[in-house]
Amino acid sequence: MSRKFSLDILSALLVFLFVYTSISKLLDYDTFRRQLGQSPFITLYAPVIVWALPVGELIIAGFLLFARTRLTGFYLSFFLLSLFTFYLMAMLRLSYFIPCSCGGVLQHLSWNAHIVFNIIFVIFSSIGVLLQGKQEQTPAQSTL
Repeated sequence: MSRKFSLDILSALLVFLFVYTSISKLLDYDTFRRQLGQSPFITLYAPVIVWALPVGELIIAGFLLFARTRLTGFYLSFFLLSLFTFYLMAMLRLSYFIPCSCGGVLQHLSWNAHIVFNIIFVIFSSIGVLLQGKQEQTPAQSTL
């Protein structure tokens, strides 16, 4: 499988994930806002996160769509997915109440399945960073 094809597949998977989850959050905005407000550790920041997260997910998806900004999109995907995965793990260990502020089909996953799902997408983002980084280095090296 070519590097470009692999990058296109990884980008498409991440774009689908981010667009799907952001639209799910926005379509069920009241539930998302209420659940974020009940969420341990971020209650104070919920009014900002309720808009910043879906908008941020759409921006990341936009970065992943274009070759020029794809590496940034992969880095941002890695950061956001890692942050959310660590947040889930911390909540599972430290909180007695864990509201699900996920959208759509993802809200039906168990917490452990959700963590595994996130880790898979963190790995996809990591592979994207590595492949995209190598692809961007290749043209510069060929001129030497």
